[in-house]
Amino acid sequence: MNTKKVAKVFAKVLDAQIKLPQDIASDELQVCDMIGFGAGIDSGRHYKILLDFADKLCPVTGKKAFIFSTSAIQGESKVAKDHSMLREKLHSKGYIIVDEFSCKGYNTNSFLKYLGGMNKGRPNAEDLRGAKEFAENLKQKFQGSKP
Repeated sequence: MNTKKVAKVFAKVLDAQIKLPQDIASDELQVCDMIGFGAGIDSGRHYKILLDFADKLCPVTGKKAFIFSTSAIQGESKVAKDHSMLREKLHSKGYIIVDEFSCKGYNTNSFLKYLGGMNKGRPNAEDLRGAKEFAENLKQKFQGSKP
């Protein structure tokens, strides 16, 4: 539920809805001017359910999108690599990626669950402030866009 915390911040700032891939009809996205695609990172890429959803998207022409995630390890090159598969899928469908966001998330994957996890308490208040700032910047840049 790490990434959902970030999505809730985005939704509040952008006056948008949060929907799971399985709850979206493909024609719903046609009325949106900008779409946020986000999930946790597992093994260096977004969760499979989001990647599979991206594969099934209808082609668009120049629709704006942003990508977001939470992951155990951060760093500019790490995030770029983690987001690369989703970014490529969205580009191939005609989306223009206007920005990307990532912050630390609590990780209990693999053996970490036996050690109490990694980044407990993340995303924290500071991470969520960063998410809010990101969303406010998006809103200013694309005033009038309906997410």
